[in-house]
Amino acid sequence: MRISAKGRYALASVISMAQQYDSRECITIISIAEKLGISKIYLEQAFSLLKRSKIVISTKGAQGGYQLSRAPEHITVLDVLLAVEASLFEQTQNTVLERAPEIEKALKLSVFDVLDTSVRKILNTITIADLVSETEKHKKESAIMFYI
Repeated sequence: MRISAKGRYALASVISMAQQYDSRECITIISIAEKLGISKIYLEQAFSLLKRSKIVISTKGAQGGYQLSRAPEHITVLDVLLAVEASLFEQTQNTVLERAPEIEKALKLSVFDVLDTSVRKILNTITIADLVSETEKHKKESAIMFYI
């Protein structure tokens, strides 16, 4: 499965925001871009889609920025990818429908529908809170230990 840069950046940004969720502070796109080393223009496009899908909310003004619309445990990877990766979840196009409809039906029922259902099911079980926990685990593993 190939997820676009927009999808990967959206997931990374939402995880970053979730790490600060308890502070209830608004987070700017610029601060996320700097923290993650992502293009601000790319993030603006992703956040427009995240806002439209009600994953984030925005606040205007000097103290403005973005916040998650709900707790990280109530946002799934599927939610984020559905917001920014519409083509990832489109139905597979017909392959040989006109000449071999029986092969087309077999492919659809035994491969494509099964694959689509499985991917959606798995992505719907992984929450942003799960990814924050996983991130923290790896942060501790990569911490440098100094002994005196």
